[in-house]
This record gives sequence, structure tokens and C-alpha cells, in this order.
Amino acid sequence: MALMMMKGVVTIADCNGASGTGQVQIVQVLQSDGATARAIHDLTVFPKLVVGDTVLMNTTAESLGLGTGGYHFIHAILEKHSVSAAAALSGEGHIMKLRYTSLQRAVLAAEEPDSPHHKTLAGRRTLERMPVLIGELHSMLPAAVCWLRQLAEETQRGVRELRIAYIMTDGGALPLSISRHAARLSELGWLAGTVTYGHAYGGDLETVNKFTALLAARHVLHCDIAIVIMGPGIVGTGTIYGCSGLEVGELINAVHALKGVPVIIPRISFADPRERHRGISHHTLTALTDAALTPCSLNLPLIPSTRESMLLMRQSQQYELGRLHRLQWMTAPAAGEMEAALKPYGEPITSMGRGLADDPAFFAAVCCAASAAYRQYLKGRGC
Repeated sequence: MALMMMKGVVTIADCNGASGTGQVQIVQVLQSDGATARAIHDLTVFPKLVVGDTVLMNTTAESLGLGTGGYHFIHAILEKHSVSAAAALSGEGHIMKLRYTSLQRAVLAAEEPDSPHHKTLAGRRTLERMPVLIGELHSMLPAAVCWLRQLAEETQRGVRELRIAYIMTDGGALPLSISRHAARLSELGWLAGTVTYGHAYGGDLETVNKFTALLAARHVLHCDIAIVIMGPGIVGTGTIYGCSGLEVGELINAVHALKGVPVIIPRISFADPRERHRGISHHTLTALTDAALTPCSLNLPLIPSTRESMLLMRQSQQYELGRLHRLQWMTAPAAGEMEAALKPYGEPITSMGRGLADDPAFFAAVCCAASAAYRQYLKGRGC
């Protein structure tokens, strides 16, 4: 096991960074080896850093050349230059996350007796046929929300009526504060709330597992549609089962068990240079064929390119997706329609560094899934 740490002194306390959540501070640090580096500091755990603070950084990911965007992570404050600030830890709850590590912390879980939502979640509940969008990549989140809002405007139901909750799993990043997309959507007022479960933390609601996370979204946040996707940092190994995205199949099972309507967002790309991710990603195919034990709503886009559409059709036949799931083929939205829907978001939305112009099939797959979820929402309202 590789765990690499390095001491350093903060030289710039507020850098322009990748996260604008308000719960994360980007600092520049002079390392003990004489080099300078940028580091992410979690303000939900420690007080704000100032110039002169001595810190201990976890440098493992950058040392191994992994995709953390060029950042280290502040592990501890060794010497505080100013002691005026105090850590803003609530200390209200008794449910531990990151258990049995030096960073374990107590949260007030929605289910526990001290929570105001305990009674709501104490008995048997269902999702009442609520549609749940289930995705693999974090970049699917803002695209799905944008398209749902576009649909609400087009049908004149009014986007103010549509309540969308984001549930972050612990398959990727654990702190919600690292997600600039969750921060941006919350800033825009486009989310009814956020839920973090397992060892993920920082949501408006904290829950113990995926089942109570789903129920909290429905019965505490009163959402119409829930979107369940891990945070940034999916793990893959190039093997059939060695990826954290396999949780998609488990989530399909959980939504079905709670009498919701699971709607998968398939990971589709024709721009990814890796063969295993061309067309329908092998992550999605494995989740649908091996991990999911019950059918879900699977909506595949009809791509303008005949060659690309033929690949999707061959994959769907080879893996018997029509037999295993409720497969529907949908006309892919035009690029201009998707661009118009994404524009109000006001920030770039990319997946693996590729935007709408680079990989339209990725965004088309998200939009088709969101359209299916929205139809289910309207059906539930008798529309």
C-alpha cells in the first residue's frame, strides 16, 4: 500500500481552483523538498488556512500520476499561524463516517434517533414509483438536470414545480464539497437538496446506506426525481468487474426493491480512444447483465451516424439488453437542442475532458435517459 505524505508551508491562501463550493479552499504550499504545489483543503473538517500555516499533505495521487487535477490534499494542520478560526464541526450526530481511520467524523444521519427525520424513516416506506436516474460518471449530473429543466419548460409544467435531488454515492470522491457541479446546481437553486450515504459526506442529508438515501430524497426532500451518481473520481482497472461503476447494477436493485422506477443513464461514447468504452461502455454492459438482478428502464439514442447506431444495436443484441431490461430506442436530440439546454448552467460540462461538440453521443444518452425519467414523473402525476 502506497501512502505518501509531505510537509509544507502555505504561501498563498486563496488560489483560483477547480472547486467553487465554498467548502473547499485551494492553497499554494512550499513543500519541504523546495517545490511548490497546489492543495485542496476541506473546510468542513478544518479551519481556514492562512499564509504561514504548516501543513501535512497527502501527495499519493499526484506522485502516482493519477487524475486529481494537479492537487495534493491537506491531511492535517501541524502548526497554525493564526488561531482565530475554529473548525466548523457540528458534533451533533453519532454516526461515524470514515470509520476506524484517523479522519473518522461524526455526522447526524437522517435515520438516527436524534434526527428530526427519524420518525419519517423509522418504518417501512417505498419510493411510490418515483423515477430514479442512475449514472456512473459525475459529469452526467449537470447534463441530466439541465435537460430535465428544459423538458419542464417545454411542457409548461414549470421548472419551479419539479423537485430534483442529488444522491452522491461513496464510489468516487467522499466529500461532496469536492464537486463543483453539486455546488453550482445548488447555487442556481436547481436542486431540492443533496444526500450523501455510506462513507460519502457533506450532503444536506447524511444517511447510512443507499436505501435510506433514496427514501430520504423522496420523503424528506420531497423530490419528484432523484439522480444517483458517484462523485468525481471513478475507479477502473480495465477488468470486467474491477470498477466502482458496477454500483449502478446494485442501485437498480435497490430502487426496484423500494418500488421506485430505475432509469439508467448508459455510458455511451464514440470519442473515447479506449475500445472497451466505445459505444456502450463495458462498465454499463456489465452492470446491466451481471449486477442488475431486475429490469430497469434503458433508453438508447438513435445516433444520426448509421455506423454508430449499428454498433449500439449490435451491442444491445449481443448482450440481450432487450430481454433483460425495458429497452427503448429514442431519437437523439439535435446538438443545438442540447447546447441550448446546457447554456443556462453557465459553466463548462465535460466528460473525460470532452464537451458536447467532442462527444455528442455521451450527452445524447444522458438526455434520452432524463426524458424517460421525466415521462415517468408526468405519468405519476396523471399527466
